[in-house]
Amino acid sequence: MIVHTLRFAFKDETTEEQKSQVLALMRRTASVESVSFATVGQSLGDPAEGLTHAYCVGIEDLEALERYMHDPAHLAGDPEILPHLAKISIGPDLSDDMAPDLADKIIALHEKKAAMHPEWAAQLEPLLEIQLASGPSDRS
Repeated sequence: MIVHTLRFAFKDETTEEQKSQVLALMRRTASVESVSFATVGQSLGDPAEGLTHAYCVGIEDLEALERYMHDPAHLAGDPEILPHLAKISIGPDLSDDMAPDLADKIIALHEKKAAMHPEWAAQLEPLLEIQLASGPSDRS
């Protein structure tokens, strides 16, 4: 199981209605067939970090992760979600798969997606704050 986590903050100008719509789009993405479990809601972390909301998905394996990354619901949702976010903190992600190269394989999947969808990568990159535990983290 690969557990992918995001914490994020909305832009100040994002209305409550827009926040609700963004969270609904995230829940739609989190409900695609490749996701085993998910939660979308408030972040319970340190309020001083300014990250108010969280997104977490459990994905069975690398094959499911690749399906998740390229799922039409995921690809359609991000362009509607990202313009409302001020910042995104990714990870640290975690897994019960002890393969030493798992993080590298996840990064390779992200890089493949970024190459296939450069407009998505350009929109996402300025928002990212990546939290690394002991290695790279998925950036999707």
